[in-house]
Amino acid sequence: MSGRKNIMNSQDRHVVNTVPCAHLNQKQIQSFNENGFLIVDLDFDPAIVDQAITDMTPKYAVSKANGALKPGTRVQDGWKDSSAVHQLAIQQSALDCLGQLYGKKAKAFQTLNFPVGTEQRLHSDTIHFNSIPSGYMAGIWVALEDVTMDNGPLIYYPGSHKMPEYNMQNIGLNIGYENYNQYETFIENKMRESGIEPFYGQMKKGQALIWHANLIHGGSKRRDGSTTRHSQVTHYYFEGCKYYTPMMSTEVDIAWRKPYWIPMERDTFYRKTRKVLSRVRKFLSSAK
Repeated sequence: MSGRKNIMNSQDRHVVNTVPCAHLNQKQIQSFNENGFLIVDLDFDPAIVDQAITDMTPKYAVSKANGALKPGTRVQDGWKDSSAVHQLAIQQSALDCLGQLYGKKAKAFQTLNFPVGTEQRLHSDTIHFNSIPSGYMAGIWVALEDVTMDNGPLIYYPGSHKMPEYNMQNIGLNIGYENYNQYETFIENKMRESGIEPFYGQMKKGQALIWHANLIHGGSKRRDGSTTRHSQVTHYYFEGCKYYTPMMSTEVDIAWRKPYWIPMERDTFYRKTRKVLSRVRKFLSSAK
């Protein structure tokens, strides 16, 4: 499969195009290009922000021992069940800002909702999601409540998006999630060597943080284990690209993705179908 080596090592990932848009000014665009992230106010409706918490809270897994929420607890694709989560994901101001920064139309493909800080180790999203041309993936993290040092803010390393995109093979590891902890150790060592000072995302409720796919980030430790840190992440690809999973790809065998795009309007039939299936499952469970 000729050309795949070049695909996985493409250097065009750092090129961020801009087109005229009313949402971001030139200073903000320059800040994003320089740092790899940008904190913005996307005018989310406070009622929708609150509703997202209400909708997701019953779905979070808790410890059987004490009922506590564990770091890393999450709900993936909660937009399928919550119109509030869906609205945060497809907010037009968010799509406009991404289009301005990347010069292509953004398309949401995944949501993740969290009740507490993840305490996740350092990584770049390019190990999980990438595109051809390279780098056309971005994330938007929304603070559903105030984020302080007590409840475990995100950690970002400004400018780290300009570093090479590290995949499993180019750091000497076999593909697969069983080797992911070694990848995380490699990234942590790289950041210590870099001398880059971390940025802690202490944000106000309703603020959003847009980040570049190759930005190194993670979750800090919670100082107060009793606190929540409700948040939502939406991942976006951009039109006109091909998509794949570097974690599972080699130079000769690419793990292509076929994203399920989050629709701009939730499908009423789809919602009704899920309700019917849920009732059938409950009936079958009670009949056992």
